Amino acid sequence: MTGSGRRTTRSRARSSADPDGGDDDASLREAKLKLKRRRERSKYGSTIPLFNNPNLKVVLLITVVAFFVILFLIFHLVNSTAEPELPRAVTPLPAPKIMDLPQFQGEHRESLYWGTYRPHLYLGIRARTSQSLMAGLMWIGVKDGRYHLRHVCKDEDDLGTYGWTKHDGREFGHQLLADHGMTLATEFLKSKVGGSGYGGDWAVRISVHINKSEWNEEFGKGAQLFFYLADEGGNVLDLSREKLNIHEDSLLASGSRLDIGNWQLHLKSTDDLELHYSGFRTPHFHNLSDLVEENLASQIRNHARLQLSDSSVDSPNVLVFQIIGGFPFTTDIALLSGTGSESSRVDERVSQLTGTSLTSQLNDKKQAFDKKFEDVFSLAEKVDSESISVGKAAVGNLLGGIGYFYGQSVIAIPRTLDLKEHVKYVSYWPAELYTAVPGRSSFPRGFLWDEGFHQLLIWRWDIHISLDIIGHWLDLMNVDGWIPREQILGAEARSRVPEEFVPQHPTNGNPPTLFLALNDIVNGLKTNKFNSKDRSDISLFLERAFVRLEAWFQWFNTTQSGNQMGSYYWHGRDNKTIRELNPKTLSSGLDDYPRASHPSEDERHLDLRCWMSLAADCMHSIEELLDKETKPSKNYGSTAKLLSDLELINQMHFDVAYGAYFDFGNHTEKVQLKWKEVAVGHNQAARELVREVLERPKLRFVPHIGYVSLFPLMTRIIPSGSWILEKQLELISNRSLLWTDYGLRSLAKTSSMYMKRNTEHDAPYWRGTIWINMNYRILSALHHYSKENGPYQDRAKAIYEELRSNLIRNIVRNYRQSGYLWEQYDQVKGKGKGVHPFTGWTSLVTLIMAEAYEKI
Repeated sequence: MTGSGRRTTRSRARSSADPDGGDDDASLREAKLKLKRRRERSKYGSTIPLFNNPNLKVVLLITVVAFFVILFLIFHLVNSTAEPELPRAVTPLPAPKIMDLPQFQGEHRESLYWGTYRPHLYLGIRARTSQSLMAGLMWIGVKDGRYHLRHVCKDEDDLGTYGWTKHDGREFGHQLLADHGMTLATEFLKSKVGGSGYGGDWAVRISVHINKSEWNEEFGKGAQLFFYLADEGGNVLDLSREKLNIHEDSLLASGSRLDIGNWQLHLKSTDDLELHYSGFRTPHFHNLSDLVEENLASQIRNHARLQLSDSSVDSPNVLVFQIIGGFPFTTDIALLSGTGSESSRVDERVSQLTGTSLTSQLNDKKQAFDKKFEDVFSLAEKVDSESISVGKAAVGNLLGGIGYFYGQSVIAIPRTLDLKEHVKYVSYWPAELYTAVPGRSSFPRGFLWDEGFHQLLIWRWDIHISLDIIGHWLDLMNVDGWIPREQILGAEARSRVPEEFVPQHPTNGNPPTLFLALNDIVNGLKTNKFNSKDRSDISLFLERAFVRLEAWFQWFNTTQSGNQMGSYYWHGRDNKTIRELNPKTLSSGLDDYPRASHPSEDERHLDLRCWMSLAADCMHSIEELLDKETKPSKNYGSTAKLLSDLELINQMHFDVAYGAYFDFGNHTEKVQLKWKEVAVGHNQAARELVREVLERPKLRFVPHIGYVSLFPLMTRIIPSGSWILEKQLELISNRSLLWTDYGLRSLAKTSSMYMKRNTEHDAPYWRGTIWINMNYRILSALHHYSKENGPYQDRAKAIYEELRSNLIRNIVRNYRQSGYLWEQYDQVKGKGKGVHPFTGWTSLVTLIMAEAYEKI
């Protein structure tokens, strides 16, 4: 059809030019004239009759437009299906980042580049960058007659003690590790000199000796250490030579990176040491000890020797050096950056970071730490020397436990969101976090409510480190003003957490304890505790942080508000549980502390109201400090006044019959755990401990006296002349309720939940044991009331002095006997319990010794 049509057209053209088939000049001129006219008309309109019809033009235009509309709709539909819109939970707050402030760049940033920022290891060094050159220490220890490779901090290693006895948070640290008769001392030092690259150089000294009465020489007359370098960025690490001999040349390895330029690793020792090595290539860095164990096992099988293979894969990004020496011995290891330039002075810098020069610098740093410790906390006239040494260890291990993490949080998606059915979790944006950690063995990661307590101590030691940490946390805020309460960033952090606890829930909060530290810092400004530069930096920080603090406050004020004006309740409790005696309130930080037996929207949680009162008051103080105009919709002064109104608090939370403050909710005391046969599959049953409710719950006060009952006292809402203050002092000092010789227990002995298990596998946690963070806040309040004129001033002072003495004495005694600060303390005998070392908020014992309390 197409071909014949084209031929017909051509034949018609010829007939119009010459009907008879002739080709004279007249007919040719006529044909050219017609062609010219057609060309002229084509500039303005078609000469083809079909397209000169106006109706057909409209039809064609509509057709073309419809075609493109359909294409657009198909494209939009395909892309909407392929790339669903991300939920708000993983959308960052659209505000300038705090960490972009100039005060956190330049010299400050570089000064904190290297550090002992891998707190989950007995010794781990890295830089504050997402793809770091990392270092770490392993060694072979002996327990129960068997060899064990030490690397990651583990309770099951059963070390006699470990922790930084001194650490300044920046350039220096000293740590002791006691491992069943063998003791290792590790010391860390940073140096920035001419010729060094970005971040400067660092050195590690490792000293090993034994207690002959505890060490069995059948397991050797020397120690085996394994020091390694690993490059997260995949850069190749070059071995200096195949046969290592430190007496010929101290160089072990070298390489190059964009951040620090060329670098070299050196080892020096005056002792007779034997060295071996292995090189690996791996994308994973949370299980490096597995690579070492596999290499050693292969060597034992094939050659019957406990030493590395002295071999390497091609292009290794991990190099492990085995250091074997007889007891006692000391070795110095130095990493030099920027070694590629002619002015790098490598030999001179190696000499400065090893041997007698290193000894001298370490001694200077120790003395500087001791001097600063006394300048900051002034303990010499307040406690004895043994207590001072514990206070130093508390500060040292808290600062030495600061870590750097990079990765993405896992966020649980609420069922209400219209996403694909199989999508239960989404990833937060990639983020970094510089943070102190509660405990290096079990909790080596960031916890939001712990951090506020950490900063009460850290800001007094180094305000710039403290602001850096707080800024990192606030930069994790999403568009709604929510911050994930537990930060599990990166493979190393995630490897330590059971999968069920990894996802974070954007409906759940955590006590906003950063306001504790910020309020304290603001009061420090008011009382001229800072020099002019620090005052300026703090003010600029608060100015930049204000929009984030507002968003955080508003998130709490809207998502956690209760049915009654001025009431709040912690979201996230399980109202369908059949296995918990009392549904946990993890978001409150007090975990299994007893709340209403049946979670509902009618709950009123006293502690959250008091946290909000503190937050509003802090926001008002910052607003005044920055001379900001009060917005009618965000009047923090009025909000603080409302939330601290004693009459309103009493209406919602005070039980006159008990003379105590309580939560309110849908509650019954007639609940128990009972063994029952429960169906677990087809025609199968298992015996499980199941919750049994023997009485219909009703709206009422939740009659459990404990830490929550004292929150109005902690927040200093109660006037010094009020009879309610007398009632609070009676609760504290009553041995049948909260008082012990070791500190205040978390729940009264008279409570029906006192020391009760919450499930078959959940032992009591906040149901009687002594916690130092709450004792610190109660002491702070007592100290306040002991200075306030009123009828109960003397009583408050007497209780304060005895409680402070009991806490210090018990914590120091436990440290002397066990070598650790503990997560909690037994209320019967005062023995340390739970995670250890726990130099998170237990390190507040130093502030208790110093009588340095938060200002409210």
